[in-house]
Amino acid sequence: MQIDVQYSLVSENHGRFNEFWMYKWIRRLALITAHVAALGFTILISVLSRPGTSFFSWHPVCMSVSFCLCMTEGMLLFSSQESPFCFCSRKRREWLHWFLQALVVVGGVTGVGFMVVSKRVSERPHLTTWHSVLGVGTLVVTVLQTTCGLRLLFPNMSLPGPPLPRLRLYHTTCGLVTYLLAVATVMLAMFSDWFQATMRGLLWYPVALIPLLPAMVVMSQVTRVYLSKKKITV
Repeated sequence: MQIDVQYSLVSENHGRFNEFWMYKWIRRLALITAHVAALGFTILISVLSRPGTSFFSWHPVCMSVSFCLCMTEGMLLFSSQESPFCFCSRKRREWLHWFLQALVVVGGVTGVGFMVVSKRVSERPHLTTWHSVLGVGTLVVTVLQTTCGLRLLFPNMSLPGPPLPRLRLYHTTCGLVTYLLAVATVMLAMFSDWFQATMRGLLWYPVALIPLLPAMVVMSQVTRVYLSKKKITV
């Protein structure tokens, strides 16, 4: 009887061990896919845009580099698995995260500038699509998030506001919302006249779904690690 119980415990532990490794490798594969999708999509948009052919051609390049690549990598920095900077300390990753978000702001403002110039040259009205309206809103929220990040980088600054643990929770939650707004903006760009004229046929569907791959990984990471009830102290 005792041997049967011991065998049952060994089998149960072996099954849990296999499940753990399977879950670990699935997460690792998902993270690698997110990195590849973000980089590949950015390169694809940059090639399709043919930068330099017009003022507008720089808009997709700036926006894809900012919101598809830099923002995604900035969100995935804190992953303990398959992050290129997993060997860095937490503080260094926080600085790198803020630097990447600052690049998002710079690239986003530059991309909007090229769009404004392009609209003026072609004498077309501004903010006439949901893509443009949501894009400007996303850029404004990103600027606010980046400014809020300075408060977390310098916790000893005597500035008014909520306690740091609560501010970190707010920043993380709003950061996830900001990222999802960026993904929605990119998805709406797939329905623009420029993209539909550039990417035709059935190939449009898989390309349009690429931004969703890193978005699902980022959502899983943030909700599992940073918004877990067991790890929130306010």
